[in-house]
Amino acid sequence: MQAIRRFVMWAAAAMVFAAAQLANHAQAVEVGDVVTMPDVQLLDGTRVPGDAWRGHPVIIATWASWCPFCALQNPRLQKLVDATRGTDLRILTISIDANPQLARDYVAKRGFTFPVTMETDALCAATGPRKGLPELLVLDAHGRVVRKEVGEMLEDDVADLAQYAHPAHSHKQ
Repeated sequence: MQAIRRFVMWAAAAMVFAAAQLANHAQAVEVGDVVTMPDVQLLDGTRVPGDAWRGHPVIIATWASWCPFCALQNPRLQKLVDATRGTDLRILTISIDANPQLARDYVAKRGFTFPVTMETDALCAATGPRKGLPELLVLDAHGRVVRKEVGEMLEDDVADLAQYAHPAHSHKQ
């Protein structure tokens, strides 16, 4: 009986290890890859269908309330949102906080108006595993990744993202 228990525990541990190895081999999205956006629900309850992103350049920024580099970059993203309001550019931020209320409180306290969703399995499947925080992807109007940034972006670099709001970039082949 002891040998059977040991075997079952060993087999279960081996399966967990194998599953972890498979998960670690998932590929992160890189420049040139195409991302198909899933449906998302924003923190304010708004549901955005995946096809609403098609035909628009999209900036996807992943952050967490506890990330010091995100705390520096997010105000820069807010300036970008303000500067590109009314253009074709769409911006989506993804909080990886464990609790949506932490993200809500963080955004409210700082007066951010950028759209926020929580990380989901569907978003993870679309963008692949993160390589760091903050992480930012720029998709062209066809969903192709045209830029990827891992780590904090400086003020000028974030401001430069406004170039994707112009028609020449939003319909790039």
